[in-house]
Amino acid sequence: MSQAFINRATVVVFAVLLLFASNSAVTHAEDKPNFIVIYCDNLGYGDIGCFGSTQHRTPHIDRMAAEGLKLTSFYVSSGVCTPSRASLMTGCYPRRVNLHESAKGGIVLRPVGQRGLHPDEITIAEVLKQQGYATACIGKWHLGDQPQFLPTRQGFDRYFGIPYSDDMTQRPGQPWPPLPLMEGEKVIEAPVDRNTLTKRYTEAAVEFIEQNRDRPFFLYLPHAMPGSTREPFASEAFSGKSANGAYGDSVEEIDWSTGEILKSLKELGLDERTMVVWTSDNGAPRRNPPQGSNQPLGGWGYTTQEGGMRVPCIVRQPGTVPAGAVSDELCTTMDLLPTFAKLSGGSAPENRIIDGKDIAPILVGDDGATSPHEAFYYYQRGQLQAVRSGKWKLHLALPKPRRQKQPRKMALYDVATDLGETTDLADEHPGIVKKLQRLAETAREDLGDEGHPGKNQRAAGHEPHPTPRELTQQ
Repeated sequence: MSQAFINRATVVVFAVLLLFASNSAVTHAEDKPNFIVIYCDNLGYGDIGCFGSTQHRTPHIDRMAAEGLKLTSFYVSSGVCTPSRASLMTGCYPRRVNLHESAKGGIVLRPVGQRGLHPDEITIAEVLKQQGYATACIGKWHLGDQPQFLPTRQGFDRYFGIPYSDDMTQRPGQPWPPLPLMEGEKVIEAPVDRNTLTKRYTEAAVEFIEQNRDRPFFLYLPHAMPGSTREPFASEAFSGKSANGAYGDSVEEIDWSTGEILKSLKELGLDERTMVVWTSDNGAPRRNPPQGSNQPLGGWGYTTQEGGMRVPCIVRQPGTVPAGAVSDELCTTMDLLPTFAKLSGGSAPENRIIDGKDIAPILVGDDGATSPHEAFYYYQRGQLQAVRSGKWKLHLALPKPRRQKQPRKMALYDVATDLGETTDLADEHPGIVKKLQRLAETAREDLGDEGHPGKNQRAAGHEPHPTPRELTQQ
């Protein structure tokens, strides 16, 4: 046998093995679903057509709901930005990770702040990276603007966006830096043109999807809009086009953005391999004149009423999530981490308490699937204000409720039917009241309450000497 024949045979065998390994890798990648979370800012329960809006044109989001699942009792863990986002990232209540308020006691983190998401926390991005996922955060972060708190240090391969809210701009009495747009850990534009954010985020999101079409990916797309200003922003193509002023313009541009992402998935053949979750970080806040809508829920964003913390949610993955389905089972953003971990073939962190639960049976439409939550807790900053179990929600008696001027008496509501929280049933159901009070005591011991630390809280990240994120002169 000649040496040349042996060499040719070796090459052939190596090529066959390489092809087998390549095919195995592709098959393995195709077994893992992609995940996209589209997270709006301050958008209300009633702000999109499929959840009842008659003001805003949202055909792409409405079609997404028709092709997927509507979750009508889906909650964020807070009525404001930072704590809500901390829960999505970590699967934990904000008090668990001590991001229920800023280092100065503020309701959210502000620019050049000392506090941020602790680098030792395990984020949803880090869980998925362990399973071989490419990860990107494109949009508003708001979990700390110091380098050690940025998305690039929390499991994301790419970050493109603003590090905090769109309203945190230079003004008298607030010597903040010009609102920065960041690529990775570098400021590339300041002040950013807020009118272009939704468009640019969408372009970056589609680019990330295209670049990672051959491997599993996790895209976190936290929009800056409708945002925290009294005049939300939209690009020229949408400005002045809606029936609800600047607010409606921004909502309709987010609908366009959603359509672009879904179109990209379909064109790339990723439609059935990608689970898309569309929701909001909290309810629409009160404005005068009104802008957003939380109807038919009672209350506004920034509160612990249903309108503050119950948000619209749509989940779509053709062939996996049943089309045209609706579930009123209680689910939360905290559930995404353990659910995505399971669906990716991994598991949630086991060396710490995770408050979220696996809701995959609900998402895929298993017969008889019910909420895994015995209780859900409504916190206003560090104060426990209400608890829900099943259909019952108990507003706790509070002598000094946060964000309210008058003492609040105890009240019990059936929030499965009384969405506006209008009819107090406490006197009719004393046994239910006692049950929910016991659950509240469990939360106080575990997570804490106003003036009382919980035994299972963890530390937030702390930077004693924060510096601003500024545009470096070249």
